[in-house]
Amino acid sequence: MKTVKLLEKDIKEKNFKNVYLLYGEENYLKRSYKNRLKKAILNDENDTMNYSYFEGKDIDEIKIVDTAETLPFFADNRLIIVENSGFFKESKEKIADYVNNICESTIIVFIENEIDKRNRLYKAVNKNGLVVELGIQKEDALEVWIGKYLNSVGKKMLVSNVRYLLETAGSNMDNLMSELEKLTAYTLGRDEITREDIDAVVVVEVTGKIFLMVESIAKREQQKALALYDDLLKLKEPPLKILFLIARQFNQLLIVKEMTRLHNDKSEIAKKAQAAPFAVPKLQSQCSRFTTEQLKMAIEDCIETETLIKSGKMTDVLGVEMLIIKYSSKC
Repeated sequence: MKTVKLLEKDIKEKNFKNVYLLYGEENYLKRSYKNRLKKAILNDENDTMNYSYFEGKDIDEIKIVDTAETLPFFADNRLIIVENSGFFKESKEKIADYVNNICESTIIVFIENEIDKRNRLYKAVNKNGLVVELGIQKEDALEVWIGKYLNSVGKKMLVSNVRYLLETAGSNMDNLMSELEKLTAYTLGRDEITREDIDAVVVVEVTGKIFLMVESIAKREQQKALALYDDLLKLKEPPLKILFLIARQFNQLLIVKEMTRLHNDKSEIAKKAQAAPFAVPKLQSQCSRFTTEQLKMAIEDCIETETLIKSGKMTDVLGVEMLIIKYSSKC
C-alpha cells in the first residue's frame, strides 16, 4: 500500500503531482479519494471555472487536452477528473502524448475500474504521476477502518464481532458502511454493538448466502441448503444468477484446493481465486469436504443444468433445486 501512503501525503501536504490514476474494485475508496483530492486541490469546492468532469466511454480525448491547456482562472491549478473512460484499455495516443508534456498548472485525475498495464497511457501516468490501486481490502485494513468509524460515532465492538460482521456483510466498503450506519441507529442509547445486533440488523449479502449454501451442501445439510435457496428466491434473485454463483463458488473451491495442495501462500491463493485474503481459510476448510473429482463434477453439472434450462428442457427453479439436492444428499 505504498502508493496509498504517497497519495495521503500529497493530500496532506497539498503538494500534488500533475496526473493521478485511481483504479480497482473498491468504489468506496475511489470515491473517497476523488472527493478528498478535489477538496484539497480547489481552494473553493464550488469553483466551476477551474474544475471539469468527464465520464463515460464516449469522452473526446481532444476536448480533455484542450481543457487541460487552459490556464487556471485566479487559482494555482486547473483540476480535471476523468471517470470510467476505458482509456486504459484502448489506444489513446493524444491523451498519452499530452500526459508526457502536461501543463504545469493542470492536474488530471483518472478513475477506472480496470486497466491494462501495457497500455501507453498507463505507462505515461506511471512515469509522470502516481498510480494507486484501490482493490478489495484485507481483513486487517477493514478492521482498522471499522474501528475508526466506531470511534467516530462513540460505539465499540469486540474484535470477534467485527470479524463476524465482515463474514456476514462481506468486504465491500459501501455495503459495510450502510450496515454500520444501520447498526449505529439500531443501538441508539447503547455503547456496544453485539453479535445479536448484527444478526438482527445486518443483511447477509447474496454471495454470503451462496457460501453458506455450499457449506450446507458440503456438510450434507440438505434442508438448510434448500432453505437458503428459498431465501434467495424470496429476495427475487434469478435462479440462473444463483446457479452462476454456485458454479463460481465450486470453481473457487477447486482453485483453493489445488493451490493449497501445492503449498501456495494465502495472498497468492486469494488473488487466483478472486477472493478476499481473510476468506481463504474458510474456503480451505470448505474445499476439504470435497474431493477434487467431486468439485470438477459439480462444475460440469452446473454447466449442464444451465444448458438444460436455456434450452427449455427444465425450469430454472427446479433445475437449481435438483442440483442442490444431488450434492447435499447423504447417500
